[in-house]
Amino acid sequence: MLHLWRRSQVPVKQPIKISRIDNLIIFLLCILISIISSYKLLLISPLNIADFFSWLLTFTEILVSSGILILVAKKENPTISSRQIFLIITLLLAVQATKLSLASSISPLSMIIPPALIISQGMGSITALAWVSIASFSWPDPAVAINNNLFFILLVCSSVVSLLGGRIRSRAQLLQLSIFIPIGSFLSQWLLIGKDKVSLINKQDFVYGDIFSDSLLLAIVMLFTILFIPVFESIFGLLTKARLLELADKEKPLIRRLSIEAPGTFEHTLLICGLAEEATRMIGGDIDLIKTGALYHDVGKLHAPNWFIENQDGSKNPHDELDDPIKSAEVLQAHVDEGLKFARKNRLPKLIANFIPEHQGTLKMGYFFQKAKEKNLDINEHYFRYKGPIPQSKETAILMLADGCEAALRAMNINASDKEALETISNIIYSRQKDGQLNDGNLSKGEIFLIKRAFLNVWKRIRHRRIQYPTSKNNTFS
Repeated sequence: MLHLWRRSQVPVKQPIKISRIDNLIIFLLCILISIISSYKLLLISPLNIADFFSWLLTFTEILVSSGILILVAKKENPTISSRQIFLIITLLLAVQATKLSLASSISPLSMIIPPALIISQGMGSITALAWVSIASFSWPDPAVAINNNLFFILLVCSSVVSLLGGRIRSRAQLLQLSIFIPIGSFLSQWLLIGKDKVSLINKQDFVYGDIFSDSLLLAIVMLFTILFIPVFESIFGLLTKARLLELADKEKPLIRRLSIEAPGTFEHTLLICGLAEEATRMIGGDIDLIKTGALYHDVGKLHAPNWFIENQDGSKNPHDELDDPIKSAEVLQAHVDEGLKFARKNRLPKLIANFIPEHQGTLKMGYFFQKAKEKNLDINEHYFRYKGPIPQSKETAILMLADGCEAALRAMNINASDKEALETISNIIYSRQKDGQLNDGNLSKGEIFLIKRAFLNVWKRIRHRRIQYPTSKNNTFS
């Protein structure tokens, strides 16, 4: 029973390996954070053994906390890069240094909430909450005492920003957050801390009061943070939901070119988007990621649109004129290689570019392999397989399955039953499993079952009859 239970669970996704040099730099940054956060404990005069052990305990606590933060980030984002870990640690270092120099003049709200917004947008809410916990509880200067009510407001506001930041899908929502959080912090501070000190009637006290100035500073810093988020996206390779929605705009030059130069591929892409989006929604995956990745997965066909059957008008097929299965297989592989070149040229994020090779994995080009066998060519099957890699995420694995099922479902008879459609879907998915294409896709058996049902639901929606309207010489009914 234990063996069956383990096999039914989601496979463990291994984190991307980080080079030794990057690990060393990250470790040195963590040590620097620990020194900044604890060195003032060594300035006590006279220094005794108890004070030294107190410093050592604080130093170790900060160092271990930084390590836990990195582990949490890797757990939430197995594909996290060293640049993104640098960002998390550097933000923590900057906040600790700011506390040391400006803690007496700047509210902790303005120091901790903006970085939490950046991390939640780019790396997720859990990582942001872990970062907030460490940044809130460790203060380098023990002489700086924080009001308990202010500390509570800090935790609530930063937690709200961390949770909402990971779900916000547009720049407009970010702008709303940058307005409502400072207003909420102002009202909370006025009610819990300074309602006896700040008078809303006395305009001078209201404008120049500490609570209002702190909230105003927080609003300004958050607005600047939102302005610089695209810069962080570019430098550190962050992929926010707002960025995904921008890339999914069908007026983007690359997508527009695809719709004009390869209309059959574009239609095929839209149908795959419907299948993949429904399946991803069913298993709780990243819908925005797969929707955007699906739009770009076949852009490589722009290098030679007419060599792909969906763009042909039925008059002639270049592969028939070529009459060389090996070269035809090279043309198919070229749509992956050229797609990656288009991705680099158009500066597509790595997570989007991954859909281009992984949606084909190392699948066999069965049609041309069979043609080679018919010509009695003594050739290895290896030459008729895509170069890969096989899907490394749930989203790219779903796209591979949607790509395989789309043509088969569209070709089915309109009178086909649900059972026949489900059998077709199951056969295609089973063939991918048997071929080892889903080994690294991190899909459980339960999720594969849900994917089958999702594909079936989409097929049932798009399969419908049209009424034959009566027409006359002068009138046409619609």
